[in-house]
Amino acid sequence: MIDKNQARLRRARKTRIKIAELNALRLSVHRTNLHIYAQVFSPCGSKVLAAASTLEPEVRKELANGGNVKAATVIGKLIAERAKKAGIEQVAFDRGGFQYHGRVKALAEAAREAGLKF
Repeated sequence: MIDKNQARLRRARKTRIKIAELNALRLSVHRTNLHIYAQVFSPCGSKVLAAASTLEPEVRKELANGGNVKAATVIGKLIAERAKKAGIEQVAFDRGGFQYHGRVKALAEAAREAGLKF
């Protein structure tokens, strides 16, 4: 029997294979109950070009809770700014097998509004 996490990782694997075929930069999102993380990976997938999470001290000062939609919106804007600073305009969105809903959707929409294309 497959547990929830194994099922999520199985879904994520399909997305990562497709993004690797496209040879695109990948905006990867991971969420836990308390925090949300976003990273931009190089096309080969071995190098992190930009990252943002609710664990960072300057972000924690701003937010009381890292596990809500408001926090995801802040991280979405932050990852877009850092990606632009690194010269990245276009990425492929990797939701990590998580449903495109709630915090994951909020992060994606905030990144789009801040100028990241995917």
